[in-house]
Amino acid sequence: MNADRRSSNVDTERFRLRNFVASLGPEELQVCPDPVALSHIAAILHGNRRTVWFKSAAKEGAELVGNVVGSRTRLARAFGVEPPKLALELMARLKNEPEIIELPRAQAPVQEVVLTGREADLTRLPVHVQHAADGGPYISASVDFCIDPATGKTNSGVRRMMLRGPHEAGIDLNAPSDLRLIYQAAAARKERLPVSFVVGCHPVDFVSATMRVPVDELGLVSSLRAAPVPVVKCVTNDIRVPADAEFVIEGYLDERGYAEAEGPYGEYLGYYGVVKQNPVFHVTAITRRRDALFQTATISGRHMDMTDTANLEAVRTELSVWTALRGVVREPVSVYVPVSTGGALSARVALRPRFAGEARAAIHAVLGAVAVKNLFVVDADIDVFSDAEMEWALGSRFQADKDLILVTGVRVSPLDPSLQGSPTGAKAGYDLTWPMTIAARWELQIPTPPSFAGKQFPSLEAALRDGPKRFEELMAARGSDDGRDIVRELDTFRPRGLKRDDQGRYYLAGAE
Repeated sequence: MNADRRSSNVDTERFRLRNFVASLGPEELQVCPDPVALSHIAAILHGNRRTVWFKSAAKEGAELVGNVVGSRTRLARAFGVEPPKLALELMARLKNEPEIIELPRAQAPVQEVVLTGREADLTRLPVHVQHAADGGPYISASVDFCIDPATGKTNSGVRRMMLRGPHEAGIDLNAPSDLRLIYQAAAARKERLPVSFVVGCHPVDFVSATMRVPVDELGLVSSLRAAPVPVVKCVTNDIRVPADAEFVIEGYLDERGYAEAEGPYGEYLGYYGVVKQNPVFHVTAITRRRDALFQTATISGRHMDMTDTANLEAVRTELSVWTALRGVVREPVSVYVPVSTGGALSARVALRPRFAGEARAAIHAVLGAVAVKNLFVVDADIDVFSDAEMEWALGSRFQADKDLILVTGVRVSPLDPSLQGSPTGAKAGYDLTWPMTIAARWELQIPTPPSFAGKQFPSLEAALRDGPKRFEELMAARGSDDGRDIVRELDTFRPRGLKRDDQGRYYLAGAE
């Protein structure tokens, strides 16, 4: 990482959440100008394909935005690419050398307003109840930053916060994560762990927080932005956070360990997470921009493909699949993780096999390295982004007794309700590629509309004597835009040795 440097010239508006939301067109953004009670927010967001900007939420008339990254299109827009190229763009950006620019507090927009002590009140934020059985209102679009005492590196992730009161929140640290390990070590020493939560950040920063890359994750923000990241030290701890965020909630996880009940909560796989014992977060400060835009994330329910968390998880899983493939497949073509599975349970891969068994090698590599439990591998002629083409390939290119690969007794997502309490589960690979022994057969080509492109000839006889021709080629040979004229003329050649080969092409017997 480049050495930190101070500068007043860094752009603190380019990667601002408010500016990204304002850049969206009406097909991607719904604006609610009238006052909206917090009790109505969840219903408006649920199953909504667009980002929703509430101009006057709650009694205070706060500005609130939800479902910002609830579509692949908006995520791709944030990175300046088309949706199918998103994962490859991320892989390229991960190679960028990070640059961190530390700002003094007077130049950090996120510290234009500073609230400490009793004024740092979580219940003054527009935090709403998201699902019917949730244990309380949740701050759901929160990106956590902490410093690992063992390495001195900044760690980042995405964590929900259940309000327990004006100055406390429950934090879920049951799932495997770096923060869980860092906190468990601190609790074992009977020490508090300082943590700061960013609420309201650019989609690129949100994606950065989902990555699992062994680097200082503050620098990872810069790498994915492909730009310097301005940071500022928090007011009540030594953690540095992006200075261009909307809100920062500073505080600490207390030393009691997993001491209090947290949940239930609608999880990213579309079902409820049960009540768990979890650590408690204590607020020491809330800082924000003067015109801060609070952010909430969509997470659970029937419309998984329209939620923030599933779209974020899908992109992260695709990166993991690409990484696993490149060690065993000579020519991977495309990867897609369906968002409707929570962005984690199923994946699709298209490749051009260069040797027998390559699709099987891909299946074993991905299932062994990535958390997905269903992997579908197809030839390059199938569009992995198309549900219709994938269903067609599954129906027409798959025989379960030969093409299904099962892996049992392996670790899978603990949130998968089909495990029914088991610590391990099963994974399946579906080989939907043609065996190389038959892949070149002409009848396995996908039919397309005729293009009528080809060499022209002075007569139909000349075309037939040139070699076998499909009917389409005969039409092109004579410049016919009808075809019935070719039928009539072909009929005159039958007594003269007109034949057809095993592909149905026409030729004259004895012609070379």
